[in-house]
Amino acid sequence: MEGLPGAFYAGDTVRVARALLGKYLLRRHGGAWLAARICETEAYVGRCDKACHAYAYRRTPRTETLFAAPGTAYVYFVYGMHHCLNAVTEPEGEPSAVLIRGARPVLGLDAMARARHGVPWAALSPARRRDLLAGPGRLCRALGVGRGFDGASLVTGPDLLIAASAPELGLRPSRPRGVRALPRVGIDYAEEARDFPWRFVCVE
Repeated sequence: MEGLPGAFYAGDTVRVARALLGKYLLRRHGGAWLAARICETEAYVGRCDKACHAYAYRRTPRTETLFAAPGTAYVYFVYGMHHCLNAVTEPEGEPSAVLIRGARPVLGLDAMARARHGVPWAALSPARRRDLLAGPGRLCRALGVGRGFDGASLVTGPDLLIAASAPELGLRPSRPRGVRALPRVGIDYAEEARDFPWRFVCVE
């Protein structure tokens, strides 16, 4: 299984956040592959963005991963209960990343449903199916993504990667019909950066 190349992530973070829409987040778990189609992202740019953990190149044990090579996974724990998965972007040393904020389940629906709700997919109501991967914490819980993946490569995997397609799994390239650009969520502290239209949502 091959992920998107490092060069895909090395450019402008806002561009990468848009380009990730429609790509597949793949997680090998329990000997089987889970797959979700990315439908919502947020861009964070350390050099100018007060919402970024590494704003103004702030380097701490928590933010060290943001300075890694493009295509590295940055996973952090928030509110004492949720993990959030990001893809590091821009050249190494430029602390920027894209938060994977939401996705639609494609493969491994029963496994994801059990991880989140303790029941198979068929037992979920339509509302619970819609929100299964709606939000970064829900997504990480359903896919079994925790801090152990912080610093892992999303390019080479082997157990977590992002790909444009996966013929081995019957997943073909896909593109959203449209994209909405919106302000990001939960960053009221970030002064002028709270209004940056750096959240991108698929229009289906």
